[in-house]
Amino acid sequence: MDPVAGLLDPRARGAFILRSLLSGPWSIRIEDEAPLTLVAVVRGTAYVDVGTATTEIMPGDVAVVRGPRPYTVAGSAGTAPQVAIGPDQVCRPIAGVVGARPMGPLGLRSWGNDPDGATMLLTGTYHSPAEISRSLLAALPDLLVLRPGEWDSWLIDHLIHEVDRDASGQDVVLDRLLDLVLITAVRTWLARPDAHPPRWYTAQDDPIVGAALTCIHARPGQAWTVASLAAQARCSRAALARRFTELVGVPPMTYLTEWRLSCAADMLTRSDATLEAIARDVGYASPFALSAAFKRVRGVSPRTLRSGAASRAGRL
Repeated sequence: MDPVAGLLDPRARGAFILRSLLSGPWSIRIEDEAPLTLVAVVRGTAYVDVGTATTEIMPGDVAVVRGPRPYTVAGSAGTAPQVAIGPDQVCRPIAGVVGARPMGPLGLRSWGNDPDGATMLLTGTYHSPAEISRSLLAALPDLLVLRPGEWDSWLIDHLIHEVDRDASGQDVVLDRLLDLVLITAVRTWLARPDAHPPRWYTAQDDPIVGAALTCIHARPGQAWTVASLAAQARCSRAALARRFTELVGVPPMTYLTEWRLSCAADMLTRSDATLEAIARDVGYASPFALSAAFKRVRGVSPRTLRSGAASRAGRL
């Protein structure tokens, strides 16, 4: 598996896509526990506060918010939230807030407090971690904002156009458009000079470490050792171990274990392959060996991870 392709392989499944029409003052607390959400401003302005960062977004901007922690979207900085959006997109008013205009449905895939509101947002939410690779979720910052001129914002215009339609297969069209917006956003972010992608991503350019990473990523099921990886990289074991740890941040065998378990986690939540087949594909001799490694590193069993993903999908 190409890890960069894994980063750029979202698979929305009935994603929550909504147009919000709002007049101020307004502020919304998002507590839906979703792994990833995109918020685009069509008109007006908004402030996104994820706790660790607050950013103003304007027309043409897209904010990528990594969950599952709560965040706030408001018309002006410091406005107290008036409603909270919980799991399954259930909206509830926040007690103690006075003078707020009621929010509710305003037509097909539209919601807010004023059908003629000065602010229009377009929100696309991935419900489940199964729709997003763990490599991507681990790589992204809490809040990523792209401005007009640095990315292909015409995709948002296309998405807005499709949100208004109710044709056959429309949910699939919206899912794929949302995926394209996210793929374009991530590619743009990775190309930024100020981006902080995962260390393995930049280490791929190193001739020694890059060769070892290519082997691990392409064939996680092979019985790799430091010696065999060093042979592929045409260097000594000591040189590989030292340079790999320096550039990636962990020793080669630790990274191999992490990569195998990441691959297994994606297979558990995105396929119906048996645990035995998954164990074999990622380099474990038996399902028991995979389960033991999973519990030791991830703190849960593979079956628990899979059943949790299935439970979340069943609620959608």
